[in-house]
Amino acid sequence: MTEVAITGTTVKLLQTDVTIDAYLAKPTVPGIYPGIVVLQEIFGVNAHIREVTERIARQGYVAIAPALYQRLAPGFETGYSPEDIKIGKTYKMQTKASELLSDIQVAIDYLKTLPQVSQNGFGCIGFCFGGHVTYLAATLPEIKAAASFYGAGIATNTPGGGAATISRTQEIQGTLYGFFGMIDASIPREQVDQIEAELKKYNIPHRLFRYDRADHGFFCDHRASYNPIAAADAWEQVKQLFAQLQAS
Repeated sequence: MTEVAITGTTVKLLQTDVTIDAYLAKPTVPGIYPGIVVLQEIFGVNAHIREVTERIARQGYVAIAPALYQRLAPGFETGYSPEDIKIGKTYKMQTKASELLSDIQVAIDYLKTLPQVSQNGFGCIGFCFGGHVTYLAATLPEIKAAASFYGAGIATNTPGGGAATISRTQEIQGTLYGFFGMIDASIPREQVDQIEAELKKYNIPHRLFRYDRADHGFFCDHRASYNPIAAADAWEQVKQLFAQLQAS
């Protein structure tokens, strides 16, 4: 489709125990658009995540990126140096699945208050840490389309501890697309196969994309691991996935 003009701004989401900052991007052209929640890497709602949020909005969506580290480090955003990775992982280890799901629901509830947002189901997309959280978010009743990019640990753990996130596969409510780099050391091939087996077991509508020469972070053009060929293909698949929301 032809891209539309957008605006971007920071908004506040009122959670029971904290006010969450979120980046909102929406079309300026009047109309009714599906809502998409964008979930950050370990680096916060940084320039890359804001750019992705805007890119999605230009396709005809209202997109919002809540700050998943709000309780731990309000305003946190960083780059991709080894020190940045260390700090980001430290915060990631302190998150809890229940709080993450609650914060995503608050983001959905905020979108529902906007008159230009369709009420017929929402989408979710996340990268790295956010890719794992997207798999969790797919269990929320209103998430009808979820795009999970290189979410490490889905098969082995869950934020805050407890049964691995993969154990919740049967709760997924809509369609899930997963994107993995086959030279990503943080997600062994056998774990990708395990995820696909669970999705098949519970008849979850899904597609998994395996990119042979792609590493972790291949979609992010701010990172050395950026793979333009894999990223371009993945973007086309995401557009196809979210088009289901526009058709509903």
